[in-house]
Amino acid sequence: MSADLPRPTDNAFLGNSVKGGSHEATYAGALSFMRRRYSRDLDGVDLAIWGVPFDASVSNRPGARFGPQGVRRASAIFDGDPQYPFHMDPFETLACVDYGDCVFDYGRNTDVPGHIEAQAKAILDTDTHLFSIGGDHFVTYPLLRAHVAKHGPLALVQFDAHQDTWPDEGDRIDHGTFTGRAVREGLIDPERSIQIGIRTHAPETCGLEIIYGHEMDPLGIPGVVQRIKDRVGSGPAYMTFDIDCLDPAFAPGTGTPVAGGLSSREALSILRDLGEIEFVGGDVVEVAPAYDHADVTSIAGASVALTYIGLLAERLK
Repeated sequence: MSADLPRPTDNAFLGNSVKGGSHEATYAGALSFMRRRYSRDLDGVDLAIWGVPFDASVSNRPGARFGPQGVRRASAIFDGDPQYPFHMDPFETLACVDYGDCVFDYGRNTDVPGHIEAQAKAILDTDTHLFSIGGDHFVTYPLLRAHVAKHGPLALVQFDAHQDTWPDEGDRIDHGTFTGRAVREGLIDPERSIQIGIRTHAPETCGLEIIYGHEMDPLGIPGVVQRIKDRVGSGPAYMTFDIDCLDPAFAPGTGTPVAGGLSSREALSILRDLGEIEFVGGDVVEVAPAYDHADVTSIAGASVALTYIGLLAERLK
């Protein structure tokens, strides 16, 4: 590459560092999450961003298999600037790569959970922090299994319109059952776990605390944050953000939208104030770009990921 190029492109595969912004034009270049270098080499890496393009367990509209693509594309507009509201570039602190996507055979759905778990575990075994982009919400179940193998049972902080505690039978793959299954298998501690933004009912709560959508205004953002902190307490936690936690006005591009949800500002403000919680992993799921308009939902998904990454950078700084 010529040394006199003012703004080189394609940091995703030509970048010479896993730290710092790339300062590429937002409309050009090879797309990765935040222009991070694509790499499967995790030596010296703090954080891996990983796509899980699976949506064969949805109960309504499919399309979240394109979520990793959509979130990566939307993230490009944020690259190269100090990240709001952290007043810093988190990638100056975090050595971060885009690890690409999970590998599986789309024709053998029953094998997919094992592939997700094994590949996530291989990343975590290198002591690299993992943030995943789904995919439908079933993918959180094998991701939890991989994280629990490393950290032990976790608190779950779940932003969602749905409880996902519906009963399952045997080896069913269903995005509405992962939370209940995780409780029954001892992956999460329900006494330390909480769901935020719920606007539907399931037959059981499985012992998790619930903040319903209609409670958001009376509680306000500080009240919601305090309830989350009080519930989780100390010890490791996992954050999962189903984009349908947001009202359809802010996230039309999702498989099972439910009216009455959080605004993007409310959700990001809550997440921003959870820096005291010891998150050891996280994901954003259910972004389905085919139902989106002007990348509204993909931008929201990228913003959730960036806020989580900002919290991680503050902890490591």
